[in-house]
Parts: sequence; C-alpha cells; structure tokens
Amino acid sequence: MSAFLNNSHWSKRIVLGILASAVILMSYTSSPYSSGNTVKVVVIDAGHGGKDSGNLGTKTKKKTEKDISLDVALQLGKFIEDNHKDVQVIYTRNTDTFLALRERVSIANRAQADLFISVHCNAASPAAYGTETFVMGMHKSEASLQTAIRENQSIFLEDNYEENYKGFDPKDPDTYIKLSMRQNVFLNQSLNLSKKIQDQFRERVKRRDRGVKQAGYYVISYTTMPSCLVELGFLTNKDEENFLHSIHGQDYMASALYRAFREYKSEIEGVTFTAEVVKSKPKTEGIKPTVETVLETSKETKKEKNKKNKDASKENVKGLNYRIQLSTNSQPVEIKPENFKGLTEVDEYISNGLYKYTTGMSSNYEIAKVLQAEIKDLGYEDAFIIAFNGNKRLDLREALGMEKK
Repeated sequence: MSAFLNNSHWSKRIVLGILASAVILMSYTSSPYSSGNTVKVVVIDAGHGGKDSGNLGTKTKKKTEKDISLDVALQLGKFIEDNHKDVQVIYTRNTDTFLALRERVSIANRAQADLFISVHCNAASPAAYGTETFVMGMHKSEASLQTAIRENQSIFLEDNYEENYKGFDPKDPDTYIKLSMRQNVFLNQSLNLSKKIQDQFRERVKRRDRGVKQAGYYVISYTTMPSCLVELGFLTNKDEENFLHSIHGQDYMASALYRAFREYKSEIEGVTFTAEVVKSKPKTEGIKPTVETVLETSKETKKEKNKKNKDASKENVKGLNYRIQLSTNSQPVEIKPENFKGLTEVDEYISNGLYKYTTGMSSNYEIAKVLQAEIKDLGYEDAFIIAFNGNKRLDLREALGMEKK
C-alpha cells in the first residue's frame, strides 16, 4: 500500500482530488442543513453479516464484527423507537444475513431517509485502540484508505459483483479518486453528526477519540442523505474486544450513539428534549435482561441530575431483583466512571455501617450470572451476585426460591 502512496504520480492525483473536493465544498450554501428541518426516517446499517463475518478480532471470541455491529445497531434503534415515536427506524438487516453494499444504499435511498448510520468495528495491530467516525470524502491518510479498502471488499463476496459494480474496484486507488468527487450538500450535516458521536464516545464512555475522518466507503458515498460510518473500537485489541463483547460495553456505546442522534435531531428541529430513562435489552443467547440506562438531557447540574435519577430509580424498584456487588468500603466513594473502571451505572447502599456498591439489575438469576462474568472481565474478579426484593436485601437462596415459584 505504501508503495503507491509514495509514488509521485499517485501523490499528484491525491492533490488534484483534494483540490477538486475543495472547489465543491466552496460551492455549498451557507445553511448547514439543506435537507429540511426534521429527522423522521433513520436507516441503521449493521455492517457485514451472514457469510461476511467482518474482522475476527483476536480470534479468541465466538462473536465477530458482524455480531457486535448488529447488537449495537439493534440497541441504538430500540433507544430511538422508545423515545421518539415520530421517527421511523429502518434496519438494513436485523438478523445474521448477508446483504450487498449496493442494497444497503438502496434501502436508505428508497426510504428517502433523513439519516444513515453504519455501525462497524475496527481492526489493526493489537496496540491500536479507540473510536473513529467516517464521512464521505477524500481520505487524508494511508490508514483511512486501508480501512475503506478493507470494508469495501465485502463486494467480492457478492454474486455478479463485476457487473453490479462496474467502475468500482475496492482495491484500485483510482476508484477512490473518483469517489472523492461525489462530495455533496450533505457533508456538513454528516460532519456535524459525526463530531457529536465522537464527543459522546470521549466524554461519556471515556473511549479514546481518534477523530472524525473522511474516506471512500461505498455505503456512505452513494447515499443521498447525511451519512456516517462508525468504528466502535478495535476487536484486534484485547481490552477493547472484551469491552465491546460485554453487555455494559454495548449498552454504553449504543447509548452514546443515541445521545448524539438526539442532540443532532434537537439541533435541526429546534426542540429541547427532557430527561429520559431508556429501557435497553442487551442481546444474550435465549434470554432477555432489562438494564436501565439514564440518558441525561436537562439543563440541571450534573450532580442534581444524578441525584434525581438515582432517587427516582430507587423509588421505582419493585419485586425480586439481582445485582452485582463490586466493592465494600468503610468510607463513601464518589460515584463516577473513573472510580469504577469506567462503569457509569453504579448504585450505593449502606449495610452495617459499610458503603457497598453494585451495578446492573435483573429479575433473572441466569442473566445476573452473565452480567457477573462481564463485570469480572472488567477487573472486578471478586464481584458476586446479591438479591433484593424491591430495595430490601434478601438471602440469595431465598431469592432463588422466589424466582423458581
């Protein structure tokens, strides 16, 4: 790859492509939103699927990029559907099926969508980590070009790809020069949404921010609406792979994407949304846990919002529920992600003069066991399951008996 990038002929063509893109950018109208003032139809694209597994990560997990992308895409869609009844969510796929790149684009274009979000996971060396979001355009680095080439090579798994993609060769650098000329009036919106996504990943989920970039991805180059492609993290990095395979990790990433969507929609429509509690249902094999993720939007201080949300959640807890106990302390610990290995949903209860900290909540013991394993993967090796009836602590054996009945 570096050979042709170092070639002077190729370098000149890159410069010409960038200049051409700049000319087109200068022709944009001054209005940042040219496609209307509402967001009513959103297409969410889970990358890869079926015979196209996407990247395999460290090859120590059963799930690959196609599975993680689908889990997070469905979670994001659920957040939108639950909290914005005026928005139609369309999935390019909602099961483990193979879908041609051109069909993903066609679904969005036929629906006349107001927004297109494609969800992926990255791959590189084991040392690489962090999130990045791409919009259509001329890649500014070899890394961006290589990422685009890798994702676009799904084309080769399609039947009759030579006929269906005449003039588009994922391995040919000339293809990306031509693609860069497709800069359109939706670039400003795409960049705006992408920045909001990266801000949420960095500020709320504490992920490394690799920035907003431009590259020639097929699925965001042929759509006729604001579009972006999100790389949730590197499955080739052991820590990030563990995080993205965990229930908490997927929940947090989907929540961050949702908050960025909500902020983008609010900005376009000039509407301020109030605080919401979203019921998310992380995907596990054959079971349906319920985890509450608080999505904060009011103008109160963070401390006030946290107290209000915590008090409300305590009042609403009813019936049998299991939680994962993280730690016990003689002194209170400020509840913030950096004090709990990045966890953002932590509760405190006091027993026998000691401060105890828990996370997660499920009425199903098997779900609690799954969550306990995920928490141990985060470094809480001594995490254990405790039981409550409402907010009253129960003996675990008594709780299991109640659940069995």
